[in-house]
Amino acid sequence: MDAKEFTEKLNKVRELMQEENYINALEILDHLKKVEGTSENSLDYNLTHQLYQLDSNCKSAYHQQIILTHLHKISKKKNKISFEEISQELTETSKLTLSETILRREIELLILRNLLKCELKGNLLIFTE
Repeated sequence: MDAKEFTEKLNKVRELMQEENYINALEILDHLKKVEGTSENSLDYNLTHQLYQLDSNCKSAYHQQIILTHLHKISKKKNKISFEEISQELTETSKLTLSETILRREIELLILRNLLKCELKGNLLIFTE
């Protein structure tokens, strides 16, 4: 794959991410990582950097989408929940396994983006709406 085609695929990933179609974006990124890893023609450092930056951002956005959906359901039943409970429920219902540190970071990002109305108190997430 040449640099032009690689760039076009990266742009397609960006479009999919704007549409919040993270699964398809991640599939393309996985393919591009395989191409990058086996490419006889070494890719420009900038393209490789963009690839791994998009991969990280897309995974984070995908995790946040799953977490947000799950927490909205929980907030209708409970007014607070521990990170341990969230992690366990995400693993059971969505097959999403994240360390507590990553889970906390993703939830903090959702709060900062004003997508989740809650407070963090120690190991608890307290819903405010």
